[in-house]
Amino acid sequence: MNSSTAEHFDLIVVGGGPSGSTLATLVAMRGHRVLLLEKETFPRYQIGESLLPATVHGVCKMLGVTEELEAASFTKKLGGTFRWGSNPEPWTFAFAISPKLAGPTSYAYQVERMKFDKILLDNARRKGVEVREESTVNDIVKDGERVTGLRYTDARGDVHEVSATIVADASGNLSNIHKHTGGKRVYSEFFQNVALFGYFEGGKRLPEPRSGNILSAAFDDGWFWYIPLSDTLTSVGAVIARDRADQIKGDPEKALLKLVDRCPEIRDMLSEARRVTEGPYGEIRVRKDYSYSNTTFWSPGLVLVGDAACFVDPVFSSGVHLATYSGLLAARSINSVLAGEIEEERSFAEFEQRYRREYGLFYEFLVGFYDLHHDEDSYFWQAKKITKTGETDIEAFVELVGGAASGEAALTGRRLVTAAEQLASAVDAAGADAAAGLDRPAPFFRSEIVGEVMQESARVQARAALGHELNDEDPLLSGGLVPSGDGMSWQVPTG
Repeated sequence: MNSSTAEHFDLIVVGGGPSGSTLATLVAMRGHRVLLLEKETFPRYQIGESLLPATVHGVCKMLGVTEELEAASFTKKLGGTFRWGSNPEPWTFAFAISPKLAGPTSYAYQVERMKFDKILLDNARRKGVEVREESTVNDIVKDGERVTGLRYTDARGDVHEVSATIVADASGNLSNIHKHTGGKRVYSEFFQNVALFGYFEGGKRLPEPRSGNILSAAFDDGWFWYIPLSDTLTSVGAVIARDRADQIKGDPEKALLKLVDRCPEIRDMLSEARRVTEGPYGEIRVRKDYSYSNTTFWSPGLVLVGDAACFVDPVFSSGVHLATYSGLLAARSINSVLAGEIEEERSFAEFEQRYRREYGLFYEFLVGFYDLHHDEDSYFWQAKKITKTGETDIEAFVELVGGAASGEAALTGRRLVTAAEQLASAVDAAGADAAAGLDRPAPFFRSEIVGEVMQESARVQARAALGHELNDEDPLLSGGLVPSGDGMSWQVPTG
């Protein structure tokens, strides 16, 4: 094996998924030299197929891939449909309920990740990122306590050493690089679940206008996701408690079909379907212990983004949102450090605090959401109820589950809505509620957690549309920083 002379980059990103490609692109767009190392060759299979409006209309607009996403003809998702809680009938929410998501941004996509991730990675190349696929990272290089580069093996078996001002780990939940921050990965004691999932052709669709919605259906042993990826292809997965994992031993297909038979809503949707048995969707897969957070998200010269830092239960499809949002936050910090505008410690402290806040609010909300079945004998999730109520309503819920409630103008990707647009959206939302049989919000919509002011996601979307016109943000955190006008770096607030 040969070793090459070390190259130097401003940033090296490990992993070409949504967090890595987002981060790499936004740093390269500032003129910095960026290397992205990906161990696989795209397109490649990945789970996490249901997006939120904040990703589609915020981050993806900043990346410049809006037209490509539209051309890909992904299934449009107007909201979510649930058979969940004490209500025996399915209920639906629409993104259009929230003024921050109303009008042209009141939808997201259900995506085949093989296609979506390749769009983002190819875009990174076009924006100037040096992308090297089939490159496996072997080790981190340090100078004292600071990470200064890494060693990797390319497709031919040659070993290379590359150096960088900053290294970013975006290599996902199987990452080992995260250990070099000096912290450790802590798994949730509450979400100790196992997911068993596969793909079906010919599954039924919900009535219009909800045909593209994700369907989440609770049953005695856990819950199912049902994601319409195209007119005929559906992603179907069961999430059950780890202490009931003996139900999925042996033949995985028999185990999945047995669970389907125990959930009436999913059994009916798949009554005329057949399981895909060939190609990348032909395998039934298992994932376990997937809710966790690292005790630290960065150390000198190293930052963790996406699933390398944390992941939370998938019931509200927050995975790609958290991945791309963390990529945006990290890009701001790295751009600020590379430009010499803000010192590394302050810049990355802002990144970590904001990312932990977003993750923490999803986590805390989900704990309360899981506890709303009111059937202690039937369901495995037991947690504290959300005991305090505030002045919030279904709008706050939709902003949270739409990724548009964290205070980020750049995450809404749109100009301010007019009164007429808000009225039209309210009418559309009312129509969606009526179609779903909703005449009042479910009890958890009034929870204080849901009502917490998570406006940052909304700001990211607005910034994506307005660019430098948006410069009026207050710090999200006490004594913290604010985004620059274009949303790609930090600045010290004035006044």
